Amino acid sequence: MTTVDLVELVAAARAGDRTAFEQLVRATSAEMYTLAYRLTGNEEDARDVMQEAYLRAYRGLRRFRGEARFTTWMYRITANCASTQMARRARTRHEELDDDTALVDPRPEHDPELRVAAAFDRERLASAVAMLPERLRVVVVLKDVYDLSHQAIAAELGISEAAAKVRLHRARRRLREQLFPLRRELPASPRRDARAV
Repeated sequence: MTTVDLVELVAAARAGDRTAFEQLVRATSAEMYTLAYRLTGNEEDARDVMQEAYLRAYRGLRRFRGEARFTTWMYRITANCASTQMARRARTRHEELDDDTALVDPRPEHDPELRVAAAFDRERLASAVAMLPERLRVVVVLKDVYDLSHQAIAAELGISEAAAKVRLHRARRRLREQLFPLRRELPASPRRDARAV
C-alpha cells in the first residue's frame, strides 16, 4: 500500500469510517507486530501490545494531525504500549527473544556454515538486546532495526534528541560489553610518541 493510500484511509477513518480503520490495521499490523515483538521479546506480550496500540490509535485518531506518517505515529504508540507492558512484567519474569528474531540479517543463503554462524550470532544478539533495560532497548531497536533518525526517535518517545543519543550510546556500549567481553580485558595498544618519530 502506498503512502497516498494510507493518507486517504487515515482521512476516511478520522471521518468515522470503521472499514477504513480496519484497512489501516491490516496494512500496518505486520510491521507493528514485529516492533512489538522485538521490544517485548515474546509473542503473547507482542499480541497484547498490538491490541492496546490499535485501541489507543482508534481512540486518538481524531487528534492525529498528519504531521508525521501514520506508521511513524503507530511506532510511537506501539513503543509506549510496549513500555507499559514491560513495566507490568518486569517484577515477575525475564524472557529472552526467540532464536529466530531477525535482528541481524547477513543473508548467507549459499553457505551452510555461514547460516549456522549467522543463527548463533542472531541468538547472541537477540539475547543481549533482551537484557537491556527497556528504555535503552526501545531506542536501539528504533535506530538500528527501524533506522529512525535521532530526531524521529526523540519525537516518538517524547524525549530530547540529546537524550536519544545518550541512550543509544549506552545501549550500544552495553551490547558491546555483553557480546565482546574479552575486549574489556585487553590492554590498550601502546601509542607511539610523536616526538620519537
